[in-house]
Amino acid sequence: MTIKERLSSEFALREDYSQNIIDLIDEGNTIPFIARYRKEMHGSCDDQVLRDFADRLKYLRNLEDEKAKVQKVITEQGKWTEQLAKDLENAMTLTEVEDIYRPYKPKRKTRASVAIAKGLEGLADVLQAQSKEYQIWEEAKKYITEEVPTVEEAVAGAKDIVAERISDSAELRKELRELIAEKAFIVCQLVENENNLTYETYSNFKQEVKTLPSHRILAINRGEKEKCLKVDIEIDTKLTFPRIEKHFKKDNEDTNVLMDEVIADAYERLLFPSLERECRSNLTDVANEQAIKMFEVNLKPLLMESPLKNNIILGLDPAYRTGCKIAVIDKNGAVLDTTVIYPTPPQSKTEESIEKLKVLIEKHNVDIVSIGNGTASKEAEIFVAELIKHVNRPVSYAVVSEAGASVYSASKLGAEEFPDYDVSLRSAVSIARRLQDPLAELIKIDVKSIGVGQYQHDMPQNRLTEVLTGVVEDCVNSVGVDLNTASPSLLSYVSGLNMSIAKNIVAFRTKNKGFKSREELLSVPKLGPKAFEQCAGFLRVVGGENVLDNTSVHPESYEATRKLLKLFELSEADVKENNLVLLPKMIEQKGEQNVAEECGIGVPTLNDITSELLKPGRDIRESMPKPVLRSDVIHMEDLKEGMTFSGVVRNVVDFGVFVDIGVHQDGLVHISQLSDGFVKHPSDIVKVGDVVDVKVMAIDLAKKRISLTMKGLDKE
Repeated sequence: MTIKERLSSEFALREDYSQNIIDLIDEGNTIPFIARYRKEMHGSCDDQVLRDFADRLKYLRNLEDEKAKVQKVITEQGKWTEQLAKDLENAMTLTEVEDIYRPYKPKRKTRASVAIAKGLEGLADVLQAQSKEYQIWEEAKKYITEEVPTVEEAVAGAKDIVAERISDSAELRKELRELIAEKAFIVCQLVENENNLTYETYSNFKQEVKTLPSHRILAINRGEKEKCLKVDIEIDTKLTFPRIEKHFKKDNEDTNVLMDEVIADAYERLLFPSLERECRSNLTDVANEQAIKMFEVNLKPLLMESPLKNNIILGLDPAYRTGCKIAVIDKNGAVLDTTVIYPTPPQSKTEESIEKLKVLIEKHNVDIVSIGNGTASKEAEIFVAELIKHVNRPVSYAVVSEAGASVYSASKLGAEEFPDYDVSLRSAVSIARRLQDPLAELIKIDVKSIGVGQYQHDMPQNRLTEVLTGVVEDCVNSVGVDLNTASPSLLSYVSGLNMSIAKNIVAFRTKNKGFKSREELLSVPKLGPKAFEQCAGFLRVVGGENVLDNTSVHPESYEATRKLLKLFELSEADVKENNLVLLPKMIEQKGEQNVAEECGIGVPTLNDITSELLKPGRDIRESMPKPVLRSDVIHMEDLKEGMTFSGVVRNVVDFGVFVDIGVHQDGLVHISQLSDGFVKHPSDIVKVGDVVDVKVMAIDLAKKRISLTMKGLDKE
């Protein structure tokens, strides 16, 4: 089966679609571009399917490369056979290829290699054959030499060689690997350590490998790494030994005892330790991918949260001793004012702080206060709730995650953007902007610092970065970017661009007082025709010379778009004036396929163009849930069992969902409390940013834990 055929089967795609995707990737097209502007070539697959396809393509190509390398090495050894060719062709994973290569792989010095060097391979053949024609101890006498002075040493060497052959058996390893995955247990014991209280859950812990959830695997791994846990894989030898005997033991009284010893040695010394490491490694790989998937699932809705446009926002970065840093931003995110107040302990200058902020709020007509959720956040929230009572204009507040704000503030990018501000004031600006436009602000920081997952520091960092960068790219390109206002950071995530070209774009617009058309991009240094093809459709020119430049219609489809308008006696002026409400009905009456053919495009592209013409310049995030704005505060001490709240989902993990109900401490809805029905995974029910109804089940003030439920609320 070719790579194309295999991908078609795995992704349920037509073979021509699979080949088209492969060709498009090989030609250097980005996933966002392929997903948006080449729909006819792949059947309208979305970004995620295309990324999974690209990952799988890379794996399968690596697999083919490894097969070629193995064949070359074995052929050079003069040991290539038709059976090996068949086995290698049928190998479906890199692990299976490694198993086939194992007997031919150059080894470091082993007991078997020492015995082979002493000339005992022939005796090993006799022992392994277990033929009743030979008496092994008699045969051993033929191998006595100066290096092998006794028959006992000769037989011992032969046993070592056979043990290694058993361990190297690809067929046996595959069989035992599958058996361990199905029947083995992971066993943990606490180690005497001052930190081991964290891992009390795993004292005398035992669970089937196949039922172990990903978050538990990662917790066990961390406990082992911190030397708080001793971890083993256990499986009953009554299950494993018969499998080995089936492959390698024959009924021969002369060799039965010796082969039992060989099998036990092969299993305990070579096979099981190797397969145990593999099992742990595979568990970790699966857990890592699941954890990375959770980051991916959580990050997208966080980035796609609805922006609070056209609002003046006051950002408040809470603190105790050093005071709360304040930054006011205008409707475009530009900083209007900054200051520092001290409403929190130890200064507790509440009245002075209220007067100071009243002046700022009324001077700049502030609409919303954005409060960071870090240290002193609760005290800051109480202060803001009191402040609002003293202000002569409608003001509300929201608590936003400040995860990564300090990383951005201390970064080179933060220093370049605000060279005259200290680190803490930059954080206040970032906190305000996160409410105004989450996507534009969050992309400035390392995505791993955003804090919407679990065990992020234990993940393979390159893979985590690769996946999360893909999420950011998909979000940025699906929303689109204003060419005349976007930061270099935001532009760098646009399809076909990098930071170097992004900076050139900003320099060009500064010099030329903005872009008047997409076509001017071709004058930007280092932005050639290929980069233009990839990026143009995702960049918007608001109020430019051509109304289509403020849509996601690609310049390559402008001619088709004009044909479409002309077909129904419409013009670009009608697009500007939003006079196309009847266009979908007119297309339906004439027939989608007929209209598409007359315009020289496919039906998917026709539908995309029509959608864009109806709402030029639209922001798809406007349909997302709005941030929850408050004007008063709730204390954890005020909570009672049975109280119900509307809260915002802040994080989704394997075992449940953390919900902000406005008391500073997020409550946990355990997976068992998410629904009256069975829930396979919390992400099937909710996502980050969702507004959900919850009921308080229990409050633990000492441990600052709030247990919530979502069960039965739809019936109340």
